[in-house]
Amino acid sequence: MRTALYPGSFDPLTNGHLDIIERASKLFDRVIVAVAKSESKKPLFSLKERLDLVQRAIDPLEHTEAAAFDGLLVDYAEENSVHAIIRGLRAVSDFEFEFQLALMNRKLNKRVETIFMMPRETYTFLSSRMVKEIASLGGNVEPFVPEHVKSALARKFGASKKTT
Repeated sequence: MRTALYPGSFDPLTNGHLDIIERASKLFDRVIVAVAKSESKKPLFSLKERLDLVQRAIDPLEHTEAAAFDGLLVDYAEENSVHAIIRGLRAVSDFEFEFQLALMNRKLNKRVETIFMMPRETYTFLSSRMVKEIASLGGNVEPFVPEHVKSALARKFGASKKTT
């Protein structure tokens, strides 16, 4: 069974993330969407909330599962018999950091490969940070996130803000 790991903080999950998950699920027998604890990033959503948002989004997809992790990604990959780590690249600016990360992961565990996937061009500008900013200012996030994520953002930023 070929298993891939798609790690991230997913704070929150966007349609760009979902696009990569959907396409990866067609390439691998099993895709684990690994939600990182990421407390140093001071996430808007708790780990449990992020995990629930991801799980709800991927429920209709075959070969996918959501899990939380903390610690070294390569250790988590080894524990789950992962063959490939999937990383999303939105733009050339992402590449340098992602390339360094991939090389470090390879140094730590040469058995695990990194595969870079680009989202559809309609999502290349999209980031969780931008979605949170738009939502916090009362903007419409509907084109950027699944409906249940839009609702969760509205709850976080208060019903008085316009989010539709």
